[in-house]
Formats: sequence, structure tokens, C-alpha cells
Amino acid sequence: MISTTARKKEQSTASARPLALLQWYDRHRRRLPWRAAPGEASDPYRVWLSEIMLQQTTVKAVGPYFEKFVARWPDVTALGRASQEDVLRMWAGLGYYSRARNLHACAVAVTREHGGVFPDTKEGLRALPGIGPYTAAAIAAIAFDRRTMPVDGNIERVVSRLFAVEQELPQAKPLIQQLAATLLAESRAGDEKSRAGDSAQALMDLGASICTPKKPACSLCPFTADCTARAQGTQETFPRKAPKKSGTLRRGAAFVVTRGDELLVRSRPEKGLLGGMTEVPGSDWLADQDDARAKQQAPELKGLSRWQRKVGVVTHVFTHFPLELVVYTATAAARTPAPEGMRWVPIATLAGEALPNVMRKVIAHGLGL
Repeated sequence: MISTTARKKEQSTASARPLALLQWYDRHRRRLPWRAAPGEASDPYRVWLSEIMLQQTTVKAVGPYFEKFVARWPDVTALGRASQEDVLRMWAGLGYYSRARNLHACAVAVTREHGGVFPDTKEGLRALPGIGPYTAAAIAAIAFDRRTMPVDGNIERVVSRLFAVEQELPQAKPLIQQLAATLLAESRAGDEKSRAGDSAQALMDLGASICTPKKPACSLCPFTADCTARAQGTQETFPRKAPKKSGTLRRGAAFVVTRGDELLVRSRPEKGLLGGMTEVPGSDWLADQDDARAKQQAPELKGLSRWQRKVGVVTHVFTHFPLELVVYTATAAARTPAPEGMRWVPIATLAGEALPNVMRKVIAHGLGL
């Protein structure tokens, strides 16, 4: 049984944590292109755009894409009036392309159904395309200061170490969510802002800069004297994770066909992996794919030279499986029409195409770039 003295000490410590966190944040907050300056109101559009881009992607990778998007489409209405094709082109290279399609669908919904104004509650945000529980909580807290705590990978790490959560992820998520909520700053009498958004961003920054996966800088942490994992010397073992299962390797072939200074491409189906993106023609990607069967799926064009197989393979890792592609090249005569569903595009303008990274690798390999 916990003594009254011990209980009071824990209650005092718990109540001090949110304040210590905010004091650390006020001194060490990161400067990010989507983050409002101290004392300024957050722009819901910029918060939403950044949160969608940051899903499974690093801050460093997102920065240039975010700047390009807001320069091209400065608000949600402008983005909602764009074509999905333009959005996919601008997104090309950032990966996880369903995010781009959902981003566009959400912008359209906010523009048409909400007059260009984002809902300011988790429930209202969850009703929009592409916004799940975490993203809704993040936007609600950061953009509208709603008292809710979004939990991303950085926050999971901080909280699991602070409280030494022994349960493995993903089963531990509900408990970590509950514990993370105890770190929300309380609203003070006469203060309209609860600083819930700052609490969330403070934990994100703490995980990104101090409570890192390896060799955390514990001596610089505002919770240094209060962290259970640090007291045990086990901080690098948290969060506990179940062994990750790797997907089955899939194989296929890609066909790089040139006509002078043009390349043969097509668009992938709207639904499914890399939906709506541009690719060179290729075979199915199968675990039991063999070269002979894959080559039978090559595009048929009149006057095509013999297929030449490039030495080596192109490798790429998707979320659920790794991929290996053999690359075949051929040249077509001038004025050769593209097969149905395909098109010729100038090689010089490929940077403007919605090419996913795997196709950029294929084309570079095929053209020797």
C-alpha cells in the first residue's frame, strides 16, 4: 500500500511535470516552417498540411515539400481548387502517395462543405478524408488549443521512458495515450489559452532532440530527475516493441522504352499502391514471379528494337514488402504511337511528372543516369 507521504509526493511531482515541460519548451522550441512564433495563433492550414506530410516522414524531408506547397497553394481553398494530378506531381518523391490523394480530397471537402474553414474539434476533423485519430488530435491541439494530446512516435518514446511502460507496442498505445494526457498543461484562471498545443509540441521536440532513440541526452531533459527508465538505467530499451515481421519479397520487371528524347509512361490505377502516380510499363509484382513470365508483360509497339536487360536489379522497400525489379530497355522508331493507356513524355520534363521514388530509380537505371 502506498503511504500518504509517498502519494502526496507523486501528486506533487505529477502536477509539476507539465509546467517543467513548458518551461523547457519556451527556451528550446524548434523553429519549423509550419509552426507559429511564440504568442502568434497557429494557422490550421499549415498545421494540417504539415501533419499529413510528417506521417512516416522526417522533418528534414518534409521541409522543402511544405515550402513548395504553401508557395503554390497558400491556403486550403487554393489547394482544393487544384487538380489531383498537380498535387501528385508536387508530392512526387515524398512517398506514401495515398496521403497526397487524401490531402487533395480533404482540401476539396473543406472548401466545398466548410467554406474553406477547418472544423475546430477532433470529431469534426475526423469526419474529413485522410484525417485519423492522431492527426485530428494534433490539429485540434496545435491549431485550436483543444485539450487533447496527440501521440506520435516521439511522444510514445518520451512517455514510455518517463513511466517505464513495460507493455509492448502496439498493445501499449492506450496506456501511453492515458499517461501522455497527464502532461497536458492546465488552464489557469483568467487565461484563455490552456497551451495544450504547446504541451504536445514540447513533447514532440523533446523526443526529437533530447529523448532520442539512441544515446538520449538525459542530463538536458526537464524530466531527468523524474524518469523511471533513467533511474533504472534502461532508457534505451524503451519503448518495448514486439518483433517486426518483414514482408515477403516481391519481384517484377520494368520496361524503359525511349523514342528519341521521349520516354514511354503510363498512370497507375487511382486506387491501390502508388495510386494515380506515373510509371514506366511493368509486370505484376509477385512473390513467385519469374523473369520469363514477367517479360511476357512487356508493352507491344511496332518497330521496337530487341529488349536489352540491364545488369543488376532495382530494389525498393515499401511499408509491407521489399521489391526487386529487373529492367529491360528498348528503343522505338520516330512517330511510333504509344499503346493504349500510355503516353510519350519528354525526358527533359520528367521532374514535373508524378514519379514515385521506385520509378525514379528504375528510370535512372534504365537510362544510365
